[in-house]
Amino acid sequence: MDARKSVNDFMNTMKELAKSDKAYVDAFMNFFKEAEKPGALSAKQKALIAVAIAVSERCSYCIAVHTKNALDAGATREEILEAAKVAGLMGGGPALAYITLVLEALKAFEEKEDK
Repeated sequence: MDARKSVNDFMNTMKELAKSDKAYVDAFMNFFKEAEKPGALSAKQKALIAVAIAVSERCSYCIAVHTKNALDAGATREEILEAAKVAGLMGGGPALAYITLVLEALKAFEEKEDK
């Protein structure tokens, strides 16, 4: 998986969908932002939960997006991997296999943008 490409593909899909149904995309993106904003849980905690759910659901695009968001929210590599391992508890072997994509996303997003 190319994590940067996955994030770009997701965003491009949203742009393409908006051409025919802007209200739908706006509603989804507003829901996304609302769900991520700090409340009783910090943005970082919510991002870590999202990483774990993405692994458990085995969604490669979600793993890329939420790993990036977790890093952007200040999560460390160790925190992200720990969240992913909790997903392995709930999702078993198939979820554990998707931790590979978390590692790939970490590698991609921990690198400097100018590389």
